[in-house]
Amino acid sequence: MPDTAKPGAMPPAGAADPIAMEVFSNRLLSITEEMGHALIRASFSSNVKERKDCSVGLFDARGRCVAQASHMPMHLGSLMGSVLSVLDHTPVEAMEEGDAFVCNDTFLARGTHQPDINIVTPVFIDGRVAFFTANVGHHSDVGGPHPGSMSQRARSIYEEGLRIPVMRLVRAGKLDKDLLGLIAHNSREPEERSLDLGVQIAVNNRGAELVRRLVAGEGLGSVQRSIDDLLAYTGRRIRARIAALPDGDYHGERWMDGDGVDVATPIPIRVRVSIRGSDLLLDFDGTAAQAKGALNMVRNALEATCFYATKAMLDPELPPNSGLFDAVRITAPEGTIVNPRFPAATATRAITGNRVAGAIFQAFQKALPPERAMAASNDSVPALVTAGHRRSGAYVYLETIGGGAGARWGGDGQDAIHVHTSNTSNLPAEALEIEYPLLLNEYALVPDSGGAGRWRGGLAIARELCARVDGTLITARADGHVATAPGVAGGLDGGAAHLTIYPGTPHERALETNATAIPLKAGEAVRMETAGGGGLGSPAERDLRALAADILDGKVSRAAAERDHGAARVAAALRDWKEQEGRS
Repeated sequence: MPDTAKPGAMPPAGAADPIAMEVFSNRLLSITEEMGHALIRASFSSNVKERKDCSVGLFDARGRCVAQASHMPMHLGSLMGSVLSVLDHTPVEAMEEGDAFVCNDTFLARGTHQPDINIVTPVFIDGRVAFFTANVGHHSDVGGPHPGSMSQRARSIYEEGLRIPVMRLVRAGKLDKDLLGLIAHNSREPEERSLDLGVQIAVNNRGAELVRRLVAGEGLGSVQRSIDDLLAYTGRRIRARIAALPDGDYHGERWMDGDGVDVATPIPIRVRVSIRGSDLLLDFDGTAAQAKGALNMVRNALEATCFYATKAMLDPELPPNSGLFDAVRITAPEGTIVNPRFPAATATRAITGNRVAGAIFQAFQKALPPERAMAASNDSVPALVTAGHRRSGAYVYLETIGGGAGARWGGDGQDAIHVHTSNTSNLPAEALEIEYPLLLNEYALVPDSGGAGRWRGGLAIARELCARVDGTLITARADGHVATAPGVAGGLDGGAAHLTIYPGTPHERALETNATAIPLKAGEAVRMETAGGGGLGSPAERDLRALAADILDGKVSRAAAERDHGAARVAAALRDWKEQEGRS
């Protein structure tokens, strides 16, 4: 999209040299990327070293985000919130070189949920704080009544594990071992907590070293001016993208299966995207009331989601920094699921965040050209938390599972992928079975789960875990069991999610989405099937060769294809495929 603007757009006057700015921006990103790689390589927990459930960022002395590595969009809320909370807690004049701060609490330290523990380190240049390096890691357990600290039975934050306000974990280079021990021993895996927190401290120190190298080569004043130029450029560029859209109010809506307690009573997420010149407002009036369960997302989690969705829809290549954030206004009524009152439970806020992103996508598409159309994705963060005992002691294992992406104009939706605010990897079967007393019975695509259309929605994932020892506990969370991904322009909805215990046995039964600490004996299993993506365009317009390939690849059963596309088209597709293969 060109940098054209209508009246009201911010002019590009005073912009810095774009080539020099691009080089400088990538130098900043290289610092955060190296921090991120180090955090993943050096960590001890499978949740960070294998699944990459972590993020890093670089901030200036005012708390402005300068650069963020390409990890988890939702974690931006924790990173920004923790840096601002540190600044509120301790003036920069009272900080000492070698300090490192720790925090996690949703309400006391602007976190997004308790398992995400943040480390913030001031970076001193010439005896003064000039920057902050920050990182966040999802720790698989931080206490609470149930393993994983993401209980579906939680009704307040007091039931979601240890609350850490802003505290100095390292003071002038000296680690507070007592505080580290307090945090670690409020977890079911104290050694893993201690080791991962040590890595987080070291990663920030590495980032600080890289920042000092940059300043040594360029000079502090030059670096600060370049940062100001970069943030100003980012703001101008996103405002130009906004100004290129027609003025108006565009509405989006997604539904959630329930509020975490009433799991079969769908509730709405509603957003109004208001465009006036280069001004953008996202207004969540009309969204459901504060959830009874743990699906609430606090203000900074909402902001992170809104920033991600705006960037993704208007300018995916835009540098991720406060220049973007300052250009987006957000309003949400207090006491709603997207702006809850203390002491709301927030552990499963990522599900709500993905539904929010889906609603924003829907609204923006009404202002964008038809070729930017995309059907809804699974818009969830399905998760299985498995806990029990192994030879080395207690364990808690968390995995989030992808689903189907929505079909887009000109292409099918991607199969088996995380969407929106989540961006973790899977845990390979070999690593899972080596580290935990579990067997992976099945890990596969779910046939017929993508919505039919001219372009098919992406397929969902089936993940079936079997306990190898008695006393294994399963906690599950998901969405899309009731409210599935809608198709667009005549495309059909994606398939629903399913959660089953004792699959393939006479005792097989469905579980609700708020299953917590369900016991399994050795040989017993749980199966999660996530939701598929919606289709785009009429199924009658699907290319016959693509339809035949779906059937022959096992992605779509012949019965489902005949139901959605018609028996005659299916027969013609298979006949044409056979004839073309014969000729080749």
